[in-house]
Amino acid sequence: MNTSTLILVPGLMCDETSWAPILPALSAQAACQVVSHGEADSLTQMAQQILDSAPAQFDLAGHSMGGRVALEVVRIAPERVRRLALLGTGYRAKEAGEAGEKEAQGRQALLDLAQNDSIRAMALAWVQNMVAPARLADAALIEAIVQMFERKLAAIFQRQIKALLTRPDATEVLRQVRVPTLVMAGEFDAWASPQQHQDIADLIPATPAMHMVVGSGHMMMMEKPDAVAALFLDWLR
Repeated sequence: MNTSTLILVPGLMCDETSWAPILPALSAQAACQVVSHGEADSLTQMAQQILDSAPAQFDLAGHSMGGRVALEVVRIAPERVRRLALLGTGYRAKEAGEAGEKEAQGRQALLDLAQNDSIRAMALAWVQNMVAPARLADAALIEAIVQMFERKLAAIFQRQIKALLTRPDATEVLRQVRVPTLVMAGEFDAWASPQQHQDIADLIPATPAMHMVVGSGHMMMMEKPDAVAALFLDWLR
């Protein structure tokens, strides 16, 4: 019988589809809930929505933007989180100056494509850097990711981009983490590098080594579900 609740927080424009390949394995160890960000336009609002509906204590895993949301949950209510998993994510605020402007312009270009052409056109462009290069020819994988995006409106994309561009720095949150924490990166993740995850692991007291998912890009749960599920099961046990 499941004794704990595991809340799974999806990334930008993602939903339960991103977690689906590993849910059968996880559900044997915990009662899994995949959250929706709804129309929230800040990471803090997304985090508060989770806390408003979550049990008194729970395990928490976030992928990509969802990892940043998970860190906001820990910032607001650290006493409620029993375990923490951070996958394909980051912790720094948007950089100042030219680097930050470049990020904003890149996100705006994708939003323009979604608004002026279609969500599908944006997703097909976005996914080129979101999976390992060897998986770009995997039509079923690519189509699953694109269809996941197509289920959301451009207005949702706009709100989530706003949330990411106004993200707070979570360095001090990481330094205060005192629960069992899993840090996981895709070998070929072009958005959230293994080195970035090593930096995250280094900030958390007593965290084991960062885990790299060999052969995976950013969408690790969909690209390498067996490897990801095995790491999760070790963490849950």
